[in-house]
Amino acid sequence: MPELTPPDIRPPDTAQSDPRVGHLLARGSAAAAPRAVLVGFPTDVGVWRNGGRAGAAAGPHAIREVLYRMTPGGAGDDRLAGLLAHTSDLGDLATTDDLSRDQHALGEILGPHLARGAFVLVLGGGHETAFGHFLGYASAGRRVRILNWDAHADVRPLVNGEGHSGSPFRQAIEHASGACLEYTVAGLQPHAVARAHAEYVRANGGRCIWRAELDAERMAALSSEAGGRDDRMVSFDLDAVDQAFAPGVSAPSTGGLAVTDWLAAARLAGRNAQVRSCDIVELNPTLDRDGQTARLAALTVWTVLAGVAERG
Repeated sequence: MPELTPPDIRPPDTAQSDPRVGHLLARGSAAAAPRAVLVGFPTDVGVWRNGGRAGAAAGPHAIREVLYRMTPGGAGDDRLAGLLAHTSDLGDLATTDDLSRDQHALGEILGPHLARGAFVLVLGGGHETAFGHFLGYASAGRRVRILNWDAHADVRPLVNGEGHSGSPFRQAIEHASGACLEYTVAGLQPHAVARAHAEYVRANGGRCIWRAELDAERMAALSSEAGGRDDRMVSFDLDAVDQAFAPGVSAPSTGGLAVTDWLAAARLAGRNAQVRSCDIVELNPTLDRDGQTARLAALTVWTVLAGVAERG
């Protein structure tokens, strides 16, 4: 099994009556058969290979620094605290400069958890994280429908035969396993998407949904989509959010999604029993403003988990 480095972040010292997420989570493999697992994929090899702004490799650490300080909720609902008590933060994959090998290692780690029915949350890293995330389904012999919240289609061709942050969903669509049943990308910005890429998605049975077509109701419908017994995977690329609220990303987006709609989509994805896993990607702490984007990323993780806790 690939090597994982346990998280080294300490939650704040608080009174026993004031527990934080970091106090409730198990670390490493301490919990037997946890209901949910977190795994970090600290790489941005694919970002700089795609011409983006490097720095997303520090994303998992920055997310945990905020997440571990959050409370499990003060509104009188103990369900999130109950889920966190059965959730393990397995730590970060020990990544290398060999992106393909690292992506397959991530898939190997995630596969057994997906196969036994645990909920999986992956902390990126650049959007190359999503292909490793997808490989978890392929390695578990499961087929999946993918929803990607993103300003970009991320179906670019490989660069000299190598994947990158702009190619993960082309790689998933074309994977020999046939594990990708459908690809939907929502939040697309017309000025950031080549016509050829949108046509590629549609030609392969996928859906392109532009930013102008999205309102709170449409986003809720996409997050809650169900049908049949198909697994669903959701990728949250922070560059889909307007740059005013998410400046610290590899490719910032002017005119992107509103934070309230983004977090509502995260809550509903968590509640959707067919959503088996999510990733949160493209946080670039080196370019963040006063930790603003890191807080949004951590709150997205918290909100997804809160939704999972609300499942029947």
